[in-house]
Amino acid sequence: MIKKLKIGVVCYPTYGGSGVIATELGIALSKKGHEVHFISYDQPFRLDIFSENIHYHEVLVPDYPLFEYAPYELNLTSKLVDVALHEKLNILHVHYAIPHASAAVNAQQILFTYGINLPIVTTLHGTDITLLGKDKSFKPVIEYAINKSNAVTVVSESLKKETLKYFNVSKEINTISNFIEIDLYNKKSDLKLKNTFVNNEEYLITHISNFRKVKRVCDVIRIFQKVNSKIPSKLLMIGDGPDRIKAEILSRDLGIEDKVRFLGKINITHNILACSDVFILPSESESFGLVALEAMASRNAIVSTNNGGISELNIDKVTGFLSKVGDIQKMANDTILLLQNQELLEKFKLNAFDHASNFDIHKVLPKYLNVYYQLCQYQNIK
Repeated sequence: MIKKLKIGVVCYPTYGGSGVIATELGIALSKKGHEVHFISYDQPFRLDIFSENIHYHEVLVPDYPLFEYAPYELNLTSKLVDVALHEKLNILHVHYAIPHASAAVNAQQILFTYGINLPIVTTLHGTDITLLGKDKSFKPVIEYAINKSNAVTVVSESLKKETLKYFNVSKEINTISNFIEIDLYNKKSDLKLKNTFVNNEEYLITHISNFRKVKRVCDVIRIFQKVNSKIPSKLLMIGDGPDRIKAEILSRDLGIEDKVRFLGKINITHNILACSDVFILPSESESFGLVALEAMASRNAIVSTNNGGISELNIDKVTGFLSKVGDIQKMANDTILLLQNQELLEKFKLNAFDHASNFDIHKVLPKYLNVYYQLCQYQNIK
C-alpha cells in the first residue's frame, strides 16, 4: 500500500504564477489523500477551499526594535522547524530559491539536531533565476540553496538553461512543467457575460499579468490600438501592478480608453477567458507563461513573444504566433490576421485547447509524486 505523505508547501501567497501552481498542486495532492501543510506569511491567493487534508500555518513577522527590517527568513526557518516537528512532515516542497529554499536548508540543518532528516524539493519558477540570478550579491545564497536541496525542479527547459548559465549547480535539475485543471477551463462562452464586454460585431482580446515592467503592458495597449483601427474589438486588462497607471494613461493618450477595460485582480479568470478570442502576452521574458496556458485551455489563440519558456508552450503558426520582444507591428498584424480569418481563428483555438490538454494536472501530478516517493524511500519512509 502506498503511504499517504505529510507534505509541507512553502510559497508566495501573492497574485502570480508560482503561488498559483504551488496552491493548485497542494490542493490536488490533498484530493489524493495526502496531508498538505501550507506555510507562508498570508493565506495563498488560490487557497479558497479547506478540507481535513489541508492546513495553513501563518508565519508571523513581529517588529523588533533591534532589527531595522523584519527578519522574515529567520521567522520562516523557525516555523518550518516547528511544523516539521509537530506535524511530523515527510517532505518539504518549497517554491523559489530565496528566501524559501534557503530557509528550508537552514531548517533542515536544525532538524538534524533532533535526529530528523527532512527531504527538500525546490521548484524554481523564474524570477529567482532570471532577475535575482543577475544580482551577484544573491548568487552564493541561491547556489547554496539549490545545491543543498535534495531534489530540484524547474518549470521549463528554458529556465533550466538559464539556471545552469548563471549558477554553478551540482544538483541534477528535472523539468516538470506547470499545469492546469483542464476541466475547469473547458467551458462554453457565457454569452450573457461576453455581452457585458462586447457587442455581437466585436472581438474580445485579453491580457493577464502582474503589470510589472517585464510584462510590457504598454505594448499590449499599442498592439490593441493598431488592431482596433482595423477590427471592431475590445481589450480586457486583468491584474494589477506598478505599470497599470502607465497603461491607463497610454490608452487615454491614444484615444481608446472607451475600448479598454481594466478589471484589476480577479481570483477566477476562466469564465472571462472562455469569452475571449485572442490572448496577448508581449513579455520581455516568461519562464513558462501560466496565464497563456490558462488562455489556451479556454480556447484562445495566443499572440506572444518568443523569449523564454513561452516558446515551448505557444507553437508558432499552430496555437498562435510568436514574435521578437518589442515587435508591436508584427504582433498587431498577427492579431488582425486571426480576427479577419474566422476559419484560421477557430483552427488555432482548437489547436490551443488540444495542446493545453497535455498540461492537465492529472498528467503532471504523478511526476511530482514520483520525486517525493524517491526521496522518501531514500529516507526509509514507506
